[in-house]
Amino acid sequence: MISVYLQRETWAHRLPARLKLVTLAVVSVFLFPQESPLLLGGSVAATLGLYGSLGRDGLRQILLLKPLLFFFAIILGLHGLSGTWEAGFVVLMRLAAMVLLANFVSVTTRMDDMMDAVQPLFRPLSWFGGSPRTPALAVALVLRFAPVLMSVYASLADSFRARGGRRGHWRLIAPFALQSLRMSENVAEALTARGGARGMAPIEKQIERKRWARLQAPANNKGMVIRK
Repeated sequence: MISVYLQRETWAHRLPARLKLVTLAVVSVFLFPQESPLLLGGSVAATLGLYGSLGRDGLRQILLLKPLLFFFAIILGLHGLSGTWEAGFVVLMRLAAMVLLANFVSVTTRMDDMMDAVQPLFRPLSWFGGSPRTPALAVALVLRFAPVLMSVYASLADSFRARGGRRGHWRLIAPFALQSLRMSENVAEALTARGGARGMAPIEKQIERKRWARLQAPANNKGMVIRK
């Protein structure tokens, strides 16, 4: 329910999650200051090629980004009013390249792999008694929910247009907010049922934790004093 993970085994799925996240960060930092339309356009084309390498299912993932076209149109329109069309196209291509690449990482990386890749960044929290898995889970959910929310908005927009509405109407804001809140409540209940961030640990670690708890139970029972 909370994932748009592409359920296929491809070359991108076999890459380590940490390598994909580091590559995403490096490419984003590299593209952010770039102003060359040729370079940014080539980056968008290369990213689209990555989706094409995943087959038809990969190309369908691009459709999840349709809601961004409305915001891209607003950005381009504002630049048009100020007479800076070229700068507007540069901004759009930069955003498109980074969003497409981030979505590519999201659809080819499992949630637990993403958490394990991000968790070392928050390991210093354990020095103060905190859990590094909690912020790692938050980061993984943010990366995973971005395309999910886009797909929700796209489905609402399609339903609204089927009833004779216009594209990108302001009346979609309220149902989109309600759908997002309902989804967040369902995800929160599912995470609570699994034990929160600890429940999102790999199954091997969960089994080891339960086995250790069973071994500790007899020792604790021996120390109990039964009072009559």
